[in-house]
Amino acid sequence: MSGPPPKDPRMHHLALFLHLAAAIFWMGGMAFMVMALRPALQEQLGPSQRLPLMLSVLKRFFAVVAASIAVLLLTGIYMLLDTGGTRAPPGWHAMAGLGLVMMLIFGHIFFAPYRRMKLAIACADWPEAGRRAGQIALLVKINLGLGWLAIAAVMFWR
Repeated sequence: MSGPPPKDPRMHHLALFLHLAAAIFWMGGMAFMVMALRPALQEQLGPSQRLPLMLSVLKRFFAVVAASIAVLLLTGIYMLLDTGGTRAPPGWHAMAGLGLVMMLIFGHIFFAPYRRMKLAIACADWPEAGRRAGQIALLVKINLGLGWLAIAAVMFWR
């Protein structure tokens, strides 16, 4: 990230490190889920085994995502304000906007299809649980694409 010089370079670098770590956890987790875990589970397990396992994995992953979002918000706001906010490069603002959209999509995933997937699994309604898992996978793929756009914006739109 380049832009106006920060007021305290050491704090800025710490914030940047934490920001990148949170983004890597979130992005890496999404990539792993949709590109490796979900397809392997679909090949190996039937719905009555696969869907409760996926729910258990998502419960743990969503805790990591929630923590990542908190870190991303705090460090992103800090770095933006530390460099003068409006004087930050356009890519920073694009990244912030895309990040907020990603956070909203995550909120939707958590409060709508994930909640409905939990209810369907509790009732052993495997077709409905599978539909909700498919919705989650699609939204995660969208978020993964938005994450790459955010990275590209901050890297190339200076």
